[in-house]
Amino acid sequence: MSLKEIFCQDRAISILQRAFAAGKSAHAYIFAGPEGVGKFKTACEWAKMLLCKSPVTEDRFADSCGSCQSCRLFEAGSHPDFNPVYKELREFTQDGKGKEPPVELPIDVIREFLIAKVPTKPTLSWMKVFIVIEAEKLNAASQNCLLKVLEEPPEYCCLILLCTRLERLLPTTKSRCQTIRFGPIAEERIIERLKEMGIKEIQSQYWARLARGSLGTACQWAQLELAGLNLYETKKQLLTRLLTYRHTDALKFAEWLLDESGKIAATWVNLDESTSKTDINRRSQKTLVQIIISALYDAMKLNIEGTKRIINFDQEEQIVNLASRFGPEQSAGKIADCYRTVRQIESSVNEKLIFEQLLLSLAVSDIMRV
Repeated sequence: MSLKEIFCQDRAISILQRAFAAGKSAHAYIFAGPEGVGKFKTACEWAKMLLCKSPVTEDRFADSCGSCQSCRLFEAGSHPDFNPVYKELREFTQDGKGKEPPVELPIDVIREFLIAKVPTKPTLSWMKVFIVIEAEKLNAASQNCLLKVLEEPPEYCCLILLCTRLERLLPTTKSRCQTIRFGPIAEERIIERLKEMGIKEIQSQYWARLARGSLGTACQWAQLELAGLNLYETKKQLLTRLLTYRHTDALKFAEWLLDESGKIAATWVNLDESTSKTDINRRSQKTLVQIIISALYDAMKLNIEGTKRIINFDQEEQIVNLASRFGPEQSAGKIADCYRTVRQIESSVNEKLIFEQLLLSLAVSDIMRV
């Protein structure tokens, strides 16, 4: 792959290209935007170009040559001057062996895999590039540890922080970096990609809308479908259960959600071996909550706008029924409850308790009365 092959992020790449052409590339960047919109791929291709022995420029667009020793090593995942930094590296720190994967990006990882490596000059290329993945999970101690490097890095260093939640970075961190924003991917491009993967038209359109511009997330869901999970059928069952759900069914419904999230996680683990099982469990649970949010959002949208361009277009009858029982203010309140659930999932609160609390919250309203 090359920089030219990254789509729907023309503005972000244009900013990088103009700075490079003027010889004013920043020493530290924050690539900010939703998950799955190309931040990591852009960072990797930008790093590949910076490390390239013979970068090529056509029509004022700089890119890696793809054939030099640096590019070959980069493609093989063994470039000595390219350093991805992520929280799962904790296991390989001096005191991290045998410890559970952390929720936050711990200071030990930053110290041993970034700070300690910065003073060493490049081995092969004229630069060293560090990419901090999930920078929104840097805690205050980790960010403070980074400040010296961000403020006075060696001239041969480039740091790129990938961040989905810019508000979680300290002002001192943001002030020392150039922030480049990445926007959502066009729905049409996501649908096109999912169909290329072998997903049917209706499912491609649904996953594209649910992903809200995140190509990476939509592709992950598509891969689960192709692996035989039938996540789309689970989604349809979930919406049907919401409409026939009684207050007394909360515990049984919570057990069903927990069971389904377990099935999703079991398949997901086989598709993504680089991510910890704990994080995959969280992703699986958040997927089910996201489906519930989409139904509530559709109901609220129908009540306010009267439009039928909804996420769950394939279950329009259920959404219309939901909207007739649930006013826009009630929908908004329950959506807020769902997002609180997402935050609890991210904080590793007991899984069954999370779903029970959410369902009991939803059952308070007339939405769940039969």
